[in-house]
This record gives sequence, structure tokens and C-alpha cells, in this order.
Amino acid sequence: MTSIRVEFAGAEQTTLAGVLELPEDGAPQAYAVFAHCFTCSKNSIAAARISRALASQGIATLRFDFTGLGDSAGEFGSAGFVSNVADLVAAAQWMEATHGAPSLLVGHSLGGTAALMAAPELEHVKAVCTIGSPASASHVLQHFGRSQIDGQGDVQVTLGGRQFALKPSFVEELGRLTDTSISRQLRRALLVMHAPQDEVVGIGQAHLLFTAALHPKSFVSLDDADHLITRAADATYVADTIATWARRYLPPANTATGGASSALREGEVWIGEHDHAFWREMQAGGHHIDADEPRAVGGGDHGPTPYDLLLMSLGACTSMTLRLYANRKGYALEDVQVRLRHERLHAQDCAECDGKEGKVERITRELFVRGSLSEEQRADLLRIADRCPVHRTLEGTPVIVTQLMRDQ
Repeated sequence: MTSIRVEFAGAEQTTLAGVLELPEDGAPQAYAVFAHCFTCSKNSIAAARISRALASQGIATLRFDFTGLGDSAGEFGSAGFVSNVADLVAAAQWMEATHGAPSLLVGHSLGGTAALMAAPELEHVKAVCTIGSPASASHVLQHFGRSQIDGQGDVQVTLGGRQFALKPSFVEELGRLTDTSISRQLRRALLVMHAPQDEVVGIGQAHLLFTAALHPKSFVSLDDADHLITRAADATYVADTIATWARRYLPPANTATGGASSALREGEVWIGEHDHAFWREMQAGGHHIDADEPRAVGGGDHGPTPYDLLLMSLGACTSMTLRLYANRKGYALEDVQVRLRHERLHAQDCAECDGKEGKVERITRELFVRGSLSEEQRADLLRIADRCPVHRTLEGTPVIVTQLMRDQ
């Protein structure tokens, strides 16, 4: 699969960081968002392994850090749990705007509780899966000492080997979120996955979720899996089960490209939007690369600019052509490097632009060749550089035909 780092605005307008896992071959069959466990991150073992395994099954999955966790901005514990739910909604809306509307939400531990609360706000979500999740957000309070909850100031909590300071308002909000019938308001297909011996969230919580939920609903035992799903085999089993179960409920992917990337013929490329500014996703066969503009002109600097890519194309073609020619001729070419730059300048300032007037565009290409080469061989390589196919295309003024296609 292909992993792409992304950023988007969360509920508090802070920048949230995520990773979008895409299938290696072809367009996604569906889209999903993964919500990590309480105080975990997008890079937790469960989040990473399950998201990647879902992508390998054709379900593009976004895993992201809630406010104040991992690489996301903000202060964890200052915003309440409800803001985590809002972050999840924001993540799904960003995905819909840039790639395709998520049909599936997957939540681990308290992330599953957040997914159950977020789903009713997202019309495209057709199915929700919880993994080791409590039936109410207040369940997490059992991991806090009574004296901590009743004390003054921040609550110091150690979870998963890490210490966190939670604002009293955060703890108070958790205490109010005691409704164990949260799954009854879901009105979507539900898959409850839980290990009977889970020592963090007891199996009784899964019973409450499953009993309250309306059909269609399913329950899958995770046998001896630990709460954090740290074993690779368990994560793969979870992902395979989710993908198989979800196909019954997921509609065809509502992608921003109308599925165009799934039907690429040899020699075709596809470009889609990551955002509504300059950030673009590009695909050629099974290869993905991003393009963007510098921050100075309103971009996010997530990839090369279009002109950078043009120069890269010419440079790559030049290097390939020189290598192929040198190998065929038996030249002792040990290494070849190409450096290019693009300029717009007046014709009068361009020594190579005789006969032209006004503004011209000039590409300067510098060749660095290393090896036991004679002067005749070096001159021959310089001559052959101009015969690279991309060079000929650029000089040949190609005919570009543009067609406006109907939305798929």
C-alpha cells in the first residue's frame, strides 16, 4: 500500500496530522477513518497495522491524531471528549472533500465510542466497527484513582506507560457521558469486536453495546488478543474480518475522481485533489506522487511544483537516454547526473534565442558525466542528450487536446 502524510483542520481549528493508507493497485473500493484509543496515536500498533491491512483489502483508510496527541497541534486534556468526536467528524469531512466520502468508521477502545457518536452526523457512513470499546465514555474513569477525580487541579494519569495531565473539565465531561445505549442511536450496521479476557475494557462493555444496538449487528470474539492489539496476527485478523463484513454494507466508493484512476491505460496518468488549493495526488500505474506549490504562494510544500516535475521528467529522460546509449556503445560511463532550471526572461537577454522577441522560456540543462571518457565520447553524449524523447516532445510543440468529461 501507499502511505501519504496529511494535515487538516480539526474541531478547534488546530492542525491535525494523519496518514492516509491507499491500496497499492487501482482506486480504492471504499474509504474508512480509523479512530485510535484513548491517549494513543495514529502510529499505535493497532492503528497502523489495521489501517494498512484494510488498505491492502481495497479500503483506503485515514488514521489521525486527535487534538494534542501525536503530531497534532493543541493541548490534550484541555478540550473535552466531545471535541474528539468533532475531530473525527472533521477528519471524515476532509476525506470526503479531498478523496472520497468514508463509508466506514473503525474505532479502537474509546475511539470506538467516539465513532459511535460521530456516525449519526455523517450521512455517507454506512457501517461502524468498534474494537475493545466501552459502552460509554465515562467507563475510562475507572482507570483514575478516586482521589485524583475528587482532587483539585489537573488529574495526572498514567496510561500505556505514558503520563498525561487532564483538565478537571475533561474529567467532569467524561463523568457526564454515562449513556450506555449509545449504539441504539447509531442506525448503521455495527460490528462489535472484543476479547473476552480484555483487562482494560471488560467484555461486559461489549455486551452492553451489542444488546442495545439495533440490527444489522454482529459480534466477533478476539479470543486471547490484548487490549492494544499488539500482535501482528491479531491486527491482520481484525482487518480481514472488518473488510469481509463491511463489503455487505459499503456502497461503491464515492471518490473525487469518479473512479478515473482505476481504469488507467498504459501511458495514462491521473491527478486528483488533496485539498482545494494546490496540493495534488498523482498516479501512474501503481506509482503515486504528490505535487504542490511553495508556502510562499499559498501552497503547503507537500511535493514538487508542476515545473519541478517538468524538469524532473526531462532530466530523467536525459539520464536514461545517455545511460542506454553509453551501454550500447561500450563507453566507460561510471555515473551520469543532470541538473536543470527553468527561467522566463526577455529574448534580448537570452544568447540562445536569436530571432525571438518578447518574453521567452529557457531550460538550462547541465550534464555531469564521470568515467574514462575521451573528448569525442563526451561530445557524443552531449549530442545524444538532445535526442531524448521528452526533449523532442518539448521542442516539437505537441498538440494538446482537452475534453470536459461528465462526472462519474
